[in-house]
Amino acid sequence: MRRPPTIRDVAEHAGVSKSLVSLVLRGSDQVRPEKREAVLRSVRELGYRPNAAARSLSERRSRTVGVLLNDLRNPWFVDLLDGLNSPLHAAGLRMLLADARLNRRTDDDLTGPFLDLGVDGLVVVGTLPDPAALGTVAAGIPVVVAGARDPVPPGVDVVAGDDGRGTRLVTEHLIGLGHRRIAHLAGYGAVGELRRRSFETTMRAHGLAEYAVVEPCDLTEEGGHRAAVRLLARPGRPTAVLAANDIAAVGALSAAEDLGLSVPGDLSVTGYDNTSISRLRHLWLTTVDNAGHEVGRRAARCLLDRMETPGGEGRLHLTVPTLEIRGTTAPAVA
Repeated sequence: MRRPPTIRDVAEHAGVSKSLVSLVLRGSDQVRPEKREAVLRSVRELGYRPNAAARSLSERRSRTVGVLLNDLRNPWFVDLLDGLNSPLHAAGLRMLLADARLNRRTDDDLTGPFLDLGVDGLVVVGTLPDPAALGTVAAGIPVVVAGARDPVPPGVDVVAGDDGRGTRLVTEHLIGLGHRRIAHLAGYGAVGELRRRSFETTMRAHGLAEYAVVEPCDLTEEGGHRAAVRLLARPGRPTAVLAANDIAAVGALSAAEDLGLSVPGDLSVTGYDNTSISRLRHLWLTTVDNAGHEVGRRAARCLLDRMETPGGEGRLHLTVPTLEIRGTTAPAVA
C-alpha cells in the first residue's frame, strides 16, 4: 500500500521549504501569490491531506466547534445550522453535532463529550433542560446559545428571534382579517412563554381578551392535532388557530380536516418559524419567518468574536421576524 504524502513531499514537489508549506496551509498572508499557488497545486496533485490531530497538538487548538441541538428533528434548526456553518467554515472551523434529546434519554452528560474532544467553542441550539449546567463549560471555552431565551450563565451570548414581535405580527394579521375567537397552541420554555404572553397582550390591546384561548401543546404534529381537536370540539369554537411552530400547525390542519372543517374557509391556521414544511405547496402555511439563517450566522459571529477576545459580559442579540402570508388564512366568516 502506498504511503500517504507528507508535508515534506509537498515541499519537495513545490520546490519550497516545509515552513512555507505550513504557512500556506494555515492561510497566512505572508506568502507570495506564486509560491502559494505552487504549494496548492502540489497539494492537489499529490492528494495531500493535513494531519488534523498533529496540527491540533502543535497549535493547541482542535479547530472544531461543538454544536448541541435540543432536538435534531426540529426542521427550523436546519436553516439555523446552515447560517452557523458558513462563517465557521470560512474561519477554518468544523462543527461536531450532538442531539441533546438522545443524551437525555440515557442521562448522559450533555456537554462532557465536547470537552473531552477539546472543542474550541460550543454553540447550544434550542432550549436545554438545565441551562445552568453550561456554567462549568463557559468557564473554560466560549459558549453561545442560539434560538432560546432561557437564563444563561455570565459571559454567554444569546442569539434568538424576537418572539414577542413575531407573535404580535401574526396575531394582528388574524385580527385584521376579522377574526375575534382566536386560539393559541402554546409551547413550553422561555420561548413558549414569550409567544404566549405576546398573544395575550395583543388580544387585550385590541379589546379581545375574553376571546383569547390558550391551549398547551408539546410542539409535535401529534401534539398539535390533539390540542386542536380539543379546541375545535368545543361550543363556540375559534375561527383561527395560531400554533407556536409549523409542526404543531400541521397537526392543527389535520384536526380541521378530520372534523370536516375547510382551511381557510371555516378556519384560519398559522404557524411559526417558516420552515421548509410551511412552504410545501399542498400546505402553503401562513407563518412567521423567525430568521433562522440569520440567527445561526450571528451566533457564529459571536462565537468567533469570543474566541478572538475571551471574557466580557454576555449579550442578547435579537433578529427581526417577518410575516409570510400564504394560503391558510382568510377573512373570518360572519
